[in-house]
Amino acid sequence: MNKTTMNYQEALAELEALVLEMEHGEIAVDELSEKIKRSAFLLRFCKAKLKSTEEEVEKILLEMDDNN
Repeated sequence: MNKTTMNYQEALAELEALVLEMEHGEIAVDELSEKIKRSAFLLRFCKAKLKSTEEEVEKILLEMDDNN
C-alpha cells in the first residue's frame, strides 16, 4: 500500500501489527531491517497525518472565533 491510498487507520493498524511481531520475536532476522524501515515510514506517516489534522482543526476553530 502506498502513501497516496493509505489512510491513518490503515497505517496505524499495520504499524501495530509490526510492533506485535517484533515484540513476540516473530520476524526473521533477514526481514527485520525491512520491517523496521516500514515501521519508521508508517510512524512518520501517522505523525504527519495527526499534525495536519491538528492544524486544520485549529484553523476551523479560529475561523469560528472570528465569526462570533
